[in-house]
Amino acid sequence: MRTLSLKYEYALLTFCCLLTACSNSKKVKEAEEVASILPEATSNVTVMTLKKQVFYHELVSNGKVSARVRADLRFENSEVIALIFVKNGDHVRKGQKIAELDKFKLANKVVQAKNAVERAKLDLKDVLIGQGYSLDEMNKVPDKVMKLAKVKSGYEQNVAEYELAKREAAHATLLAPFDGVIANLFTKTYNMANTSETFCSIVDVRGMEVDFTVLESELPLLGKGDRVSITPYADAVHKYDGQVSEINPLVDDNGMVKVKARINGNKLLFSGMNVRVSVRRAIGNQLVIPKTAVVMRSGKQVVFTLVDGKAQWNYVHTGLENADNYVVNKRVDDNAPDGLKEGDVVIVTGNVNLAHESPVKVMGHK
Repeated sequence: MRTLSLKYEYALLTFCCLLTACSNSKKVKEAEEVASILPEATSNVTVMTLKKQVFYHELVSNGKVSARVRADLRFENSEVIALIFVKNGDHVRKGQKIAELDKFKLANKVVQAKNAVERAKLDLKDVLIGQGYSLDEMNKVPDKVMKLAKVKSGYEQNVAEYELAKREAAHATLLAPFDGVIANLFTKTYNMANTSETFCSIVDVRGMEVDFTVLESELPLLGKGDRVSITPYADAVHKYDGQVSEINPLVDDNGMVKVKARINGNKLLFSGMNVRVSVRRAIGNQLVIPKTAVVMRSGKQVVFTLVDGKAQWNYVHTGLENADNYVVNKRVDDNAPDGLKEGDVVIVTGNVNLAHESPVKVMGHK
């Protein structure tokens, strides 16, 4: 029994030694980690004094450019296309000729219709004379009698056909309805004009607009007249400004709302272009900090402030954001667990490796 007891004591002593060794190893490792977080050297930082200011909230979306004014032109008669005066990409002025049909048949139709009207006038006089009116009394014929005589002689119908023939002859030449650029012109001369298809389109590139969508939850942050900036994916160097002009009052099945904005574009924008849309809206009286001022510690957002030459650790909650800045929550009082207050000196750069009460040296003040 004594021998068994000694074995138990020896096993217990061995276990305690191993436990102590593991504990010491863990402490050494933690000390090494702390040492890596708390550098002995003074860190160089730049700071800013926190104050309330206007925050420009930014919504980012994808959109497509289209022309506000566009006309699809087509011929009214199926005749041979005799002349085409323009090509795709040409700039045209209002009233300028676009294309023209062969007018022989149309002109002949006008002459025939005019002759038919003249014959109908003679027939009208014959009808009135048969009613007992002389040629000198034509202006004294009662309206009811004159109307009946015109119908009987076919005068009204022939006049209508004459007016239609003149219109068809006039519209045998396509004219530009406004200043713009020719697009979608694919028909060639000496081919029959198809009255059911568009011959070409005219686009006014001076007035462009962009269609895009925003989330339903973002609607309170969007309003008519808000500033818009677009960047074509095909030309990331140029940006174009505009304003929100329409907000469709319907939410689709995906929780999206369609928005339209007018753009102050120029000839570099083409209808159908895919663009990146940025909507900015000014929100006043906010505590705004650069995104570089926020670092993550243990999965939480932290901002360091400068107090007596040392960095002070502050938990924060960020709200609205744009490409460069956050809106940060305000500290209710000195005992509050998180937030910042107006007048705090915030460290905006050089804060990546800082810890609480790390010594710092200010290199600049924004």
